[in-house]
Amino acid sequence: MLNPEILHALRNLPLSAKQAAEGFLAGQHLSRRRGVGMEFSQYRPYQPGDDLRRLDWRLAARSDRYYIRESEVDTSVTVHLLLDASASMNHQDDNGLRKLDYARLLLAALAYLAQNQGDAVGLTILHPKGLEHIPPRSDARQLPRLFHALESVAAAGSFPSTSTLAPLTARRQRALTICVSDLYEEEAEINSLLTRLRVASGEILLLHLLAHNELHFTYRGTVTFEDLETGQTLQLDADQQRKTYQEELQAWLRATAQEARRQGFDYHQLDSAEPLDRAMREFLRKRDSMSN
Repeated sequence: MLNPEILHALRNLPLSAKQAAEGFLAGQHLSRRRGVGMEFSQYRPYQPGDDLRRLDWRLAARSDRYYIRESEVDTSVTVHLLLDASASMNHQDDNGLRKLDYARLLLAALAYLAQNQGDAVGLTILHPKGLEHIPPRSDARQLPRLFHALESVAAAGSFPSTSTLAPLTARRQRALTICVSDLYEEEAEINSLLTRLRVASGEILLLHLLAHNELHFTYRGTVTFEDLETGQTLQLDADQQRKTYQEELQAWLRATAQEARRQGFDYHQLDSAEPLDRAMREFLRKRDSMSN
């Protein structure tokens, strides 16, 4: 159930998020610290001063020994989801999914997963004309708010200007910021935003999303390409240009990853044809490192 094509075919984002997150959680053994929580972990012998409400009286009746029930708890984390909704996210893969479709599914699943962990989760959608911002909350009505915003989003235009983004970077709150973007930019504006957010909130998980057909250049014959943000077109023979394209793409990806990590971001590349589990695994790993 982590296949993006299957999840997209459901045409029901809340259901898709639930299926993806719960499918991923099945069999996962999360790293948690022991304490007074909701999930049982193990017994330990009673010691003077322990809370008697945590005694297992049934076990005591059977064994004449007193044991304390330990449980597993998590420290909650504020999770800030960030979606690049510029026009390049309308790029369509061979499976019919746009990058935006994949990003929508992924962020919905991460929101569901975050709430399942007891986190306050919020969302900012980056539009060229302004920010759509839902502040982090952990109440029962937050997921419907986030799902509605994700279902309604349309990718358009170019990445927002620095002045448009100013209110976002002015907020100072420790959080795990998760950005999903294809990182197509003119003058390092996305990198600049994430650098400022790292100063403001502390932790950045950057999920670099590319379509399978642009990663592997699956095109054949004469093809006309259009820049979705500028409208410029380019016609070329895909078979003749494949090697050069792939060499230049790999060079760009290496430079992008190196720069992101130099800035202190936790960088991971995603293929829109692959299941969602890698991104969710990285989220939990990063989240656990913040809560411990």
